[in-house]
Amino acid sequence: MLLQAVQAVCLAFLGLAGGTAVGAGVVALFVVLDIVPRLSQLTRTYAKVHWYEGAMVAGSVFGTVADFWNWKFYIAWKPAAALVGLFNGIFVGMLAAALTEVLNVLPILAKRVGLQKYLFLLLLAMVFGKIAGSFYDWFIYHP
Repeated sequence: MLLQAVQAVCLAFLGLAGGTAVGAGVVALFVVLDIVPRLSQLTRTYAKVHWYEGAMVAGSVFGTVADFWNWKFYIAWKPAAALVGLFNGIFVGMLAAALTEVLNVLPILAKRVGLQKYLFLLLLAMVFGKIAGSFYDWFIYHP
């Protein structure tokens, strides 16, 4: 009985510690990428910056609760499902692009490999490769 209680306490501690570490990493990523200030700058909505922050927190809480309680969402109407997938893809792509921009990966890579004048083509190759890989995964490869 005592051993089970100690195991439960250790599991709870490890779960909270791991969640805190992952959450801190995500927040640090968003801070380093300047997601909220950049978004408010691009949309000229400086006064609404608290709405962006609230939306990020609400989305995180909703996603956590949905994951813990194993919620499933089925969208029967195909165009709506396609729209949700499109928005998810745009988000992931823009987050990856922002991370790449902050780290200056592409200019450094192009300079070291000697492809500076082909930087735009390198970017296009990456984009079309991602699209082709996604189509392969969606339509051909089914685990």
